Amino acid sequence: MNKLVAGLLFAMALPIRLNRIQEPSQVVFDEVHFGGFANHYIQRKFFFDVHPPLAKLLIAATGSLAGYDGQFDFSQIGNNYLQHDIPYTAMRAACAILGAFTVPMAFLTIRDGGHSLPAALMAAVAVCYENSMVTNNRLIMLDSYLLFFTALTILCWNRFYSANRNRPFQASWWLWLTLTGAGLGMTVSCKWVGLFLIATIGSSTVKDLWHLWGNLSVSKSHFIRHFMARAMCLIVLPVLIYVFTFYIHFIVLRYSGEGDVHMSAAFQHSLVGNRVPDSPIDIAYGSRVTLRHLASKGGYLHSHPSNYPEGSKQQQITLYPYRDENNWWIIRQMNSTLDLQNEGDMLGSDNNTWVKWVRHGDIIRLDHASTAPRRLHSHDIAAPVSDVEYQKEVSAYGFPDYEGDANDYWRVEIESGAPTKEAGERLQTLRSQFRLVHLMQNCALFSSDVKLPEWGFGQQQVTCMQNSKKPKALWMIEETYNSFLPQDTKYVNYLVPNFWEKFVELHKVMWTANSKLTEPHPYQSRPSSWPVLQSGISFWASDHKHVYFLGNPLIYWGSLVGVFTFLILSLFFQIRHKRGLPDRYPGKREFFENAAGFYAAGWAFHYLPFFLMGRQLFLHHYLPALYFATLVLAVGFDLALTRLPEGGRLLVTLGVCVAIIATFHSFAPITYGTDWTKEACEAAHWLPTWDFGCERYGN
Repeated sequence: MNKLVAGLLFAMALPIRLNRIQEPSQVVFDEVHFGGFANHYIQRKFFFDVHPPLAKLLIAATGSLAGYDGQFDFSQIGNNYLQHDIPYTAMRAACAILGAFTVPMAFLTIRDGGHSLPAALMAAVAVCYENSMVTNNRLIMLDSYLLFFTALTILCWNRFYSANRNRPFQASWWLWLTLTGAGLGMTVSCKWVGLFLIATIGSSTVKDLWHLWGNLSVSKSHFIRHFMARAMCLIVLPVLIYVFTFYIHFIVLRYSGEGDVHMSAAFQHSLVGNRVPDSPIDIAYGSRVTLRHLASKGGYLHSHPSNYPEGSKQQQITLYPYRDENNWWIIRQMNSTLDLQNEGDMLGSDNNTWVKWVRHGDIIRLDHASTAPRRLHSHDIAAPVSDVEYQKEVSAYGFPDYEGDANDYWRVEIESGAPTKEAGERLQTLRSQFRLVHLMQNCALFSSDVKLPEWGFGQQQVTCMQNSKKPKALWMIEETYNSFLPQDTKYVNYLVPNFWEKFVELHKVMWTANSKLTEPHPYQSRPSSWPVLQSGISFWASDHKHVYFLGNPLIYWGSLVGVFTFLILSLFFQIRHKRGLPDRYPGKREFFENAAGFYAAGWAFHYLPFFLMGRQLFLHHYLPALYFATLVLAVGFDLALTRLPEGGRLLVTLGVCVAIIATFHSFAPITYGTDWTKEACEAAHWLPTWDFGCERYGN
């Protein structure tokens, strides 16, 4: 019976999600990002994102199977799909189908938990006709995958915990425990908020093990078997799945792409198309070199034939993330272009010219190879963007027949801790880390994340900073060339990182980037506003249509009331129990408290941590918590109907479902982006903070 009803619910949910899936025929909201990521996967070009790869891989796989070649420009909201042969409907439909599956899963979750058919139907209808879920399910976004795996995991855990609790280690027991672990792994592999689901299942697991530990009929060996089974299925298996998705991620993204700039030089070297050629290890005066800034994920010291618009108005010095002819410099001695007469460290390959190493403490000049005789230069002029006294402008300055001046002089200070003694005493390619300290201003060549404006082509600013912190003033020579070096000179290159090294590095960068998502956004909101549905998000708009991410108010507000009612009643019943007062629901109260308590814990784990985050947050971050709150509402609804006759329960359920569906249709025009009248729009404008703009619609 339950399977039949679940099938019917899926059949009901599918057209709700697929309705007008081709509309709008333009890029909508975060399709900008996730459609673009699909491009990179299909083209196999490395990119960077703050989310784990599973959902993005599935989006790309859907597009690829539908014949998409990864060439469409997703970069702007409103870009027209119809101008290109893009299977965007197939990519959206995959998300919609997964969203439709959450409806029968909500039904089965409540039924498998031992609750009534009316409660399960109410939960399914609430998920089916929840406007914000429908809006998200119809677009090329990660949340459909996240919600699908979240709902699947809770369903599997419910079946394991409820139906198989008293049949440990049997086939079905192992099946549902293993599927729960697989669901955890796939959820967290879509978004890191899957960690909240792990916390939810983990807290329930700890509680279950605690009861087993206190059960004197359970032997120690039996308890250890229970513990190990859960550890393997709920910890080891999710970790393996999570790691495996990154293994696939790295295999697919073999080629250099726009994400290279976020990664270390060694990581970039592992990508096809960005591999650095072998270079001589020895650095001598007269060598052509490229200098890589260590704290900026590999930006190169760079100059180009454009001047600063203010300050000295001399040639710009920047940090540029890609290999380029303008990254090459020639190391000169302080007072001559090249000393050909005095004895150096070895005789050059021509058996005539002496080669002299560049040592710690040497005073050097750096000639820019492509715009010589311009040299690396600094002076007592404020930096162009960081307009502070302690950061000096760095420029490229010089002209023919001009030998330069003392502002071209830089002292080489090799950092201690080099891998070899030689690399600590003299410059060596990829081995020595060093600072360049300006002789006159006593400042170090420095860079940070500050970008130059349009006149600087958005490249990273380079300054000379007094009292600079070492990490942002350290440099390394990546490539070098010197024709005077002997034939038997040792050549070096980056060590290609293995999978685990790349895995760890990528996660460090993801964590850092996540914490830096603090730029204001017109539609960002704080968690306190989500449950009360204070505002929505404009996803897409045209002259007379609007896709506006806004939830079904009855479900948002009703589920919030359900959660707080549960918390208040739980406290009330505990007080009554402590005072020895009779139980008004004998045999049922504890059952309902445990069921609603688990879902309420899921709501709390998926909602409260957002209060600790300082990054950009949006209403759609509340969707997993909303799913749990809806399950709490269904359990409370079941308890409230306990004393009604069967006919009364069905009648109340029908009334609630009709109200939910009617409210859904009231807001359907902004869910689907269809035509609407100004009068109907204003009637649906329940809160003044909902800014979906009725002025765009006609009468």
